[in-house]
Amino acid sequence: MSVPRFYCPPPLPSGAQCELPPGAAHHASRVLRLRVGDEVQIFDGQGNALDATLHAINGKRVLLGNLQTCMATPAGGLHIVLAQAMCSSEKMDWVVQKATELGVAEIIPIRTQRSVAKLAPSRADKRALHWHNVAVAACEQCGRNELPRLHVPREMQEWLQESRGNGGGKFILLPGGAGGMQAQPRPPGGVTLLIGPEGGFTGDEANVAQQAGFVPILLGPRVLRTETAALAGIAAIQTLWGDFQ
Repeated sequence: MSVPRFYCPPPLPSGAQCELPPGAAHHASRVLRLRVGDEVQIFDGQGNALDATLHAINGKRVLLGNLQTCMATPAGGLHIVLAQAMCSSEKMDWVVQKATELGVAEIIPIRTQRSVAKLAPSRADKRALHWHNVAVAACEQCGRNELPRLHVPREMQEWLQESRGNGGGKFILLPGGAGGMQAQPRPPGGVTLLIGPEGGFTGDEANVAQQAGFVPILLGPRVLRTETAALAGIAAIQTLWGDFQ
């Protein structure tokens, strides 16, 4: 049985003891009902982790002792960037959570013409913090020690213009894609996967993406929902060229 894991913002403590952050302390004592002597693990989101023992619980404070550096979990061998068209809140949370579990290195929310979710600039920071917390919880669960980089939402046309010079493989999922991902050569660097919104990309958006170097591909004969397409695409990439080999 795996030990409970908690995110602690860097830097990790270097002494013999440390105190869990308030949110993690509440989860450890009130939700998981941990007791003195239980083993836990803390990580900083940058690849570092420590094994520890729950030393004391004083009200809302949880103190850890016996801190020891644990064996680092190898980082993913393939740098995957997921450019996900903005979708409804629940679907976007699902994508962030599962993409984190599947080892994606960066997640870029993209505003498209048919995006259902229209995030006002005044809410962008709050939503970004929410996605960060979703990714933290996913890392705690799956044993990942590196948080994915979560970008602020971007306009599709602007982001495509900036990505023209980026190297690596660039793929866009389209119903009229040229073929499956398995027919593509192994990318020389990382991979960027562009996923459309619930209503799909407009013709103009698909054309601009291809002009920016994105290769249209299919994932089987069925039309997938946006959240399904993202995760299926990541899994296919990891199977062909990444962690699943």
